[in-house]
Amino acid sequence: MKRVKAACILQTQVFQQKEDSGLSRDAIAAMNREEVQRYKHNLERTRYQITGEEEQEDGSILVRVRKQYNDRTDVYFS
Repeated sequence: MKRVKAACILQTQVFQQKEDSGLSRDAIAAMNREEVQRYKHNLERTRYQITGEEEQEDGSILVRVRKQYNDRTDVYFS
């Protein structure tokens, strides 16, 4: 018999606004930063680890996240 002892989900999230929004580049970058902060706040309910965060030249933000899939072990978060 086999069973999963530990598992995680790896995600790469891209936060960006629509290009035809008519906003300045700085305003778009600020909106993206605010959205990332809201996302991080919502992550507090789960076991997670942010493995990377990069702001791109176009103002978008890439966030790499590792989330715990089960609650049985802390293999990925020790």
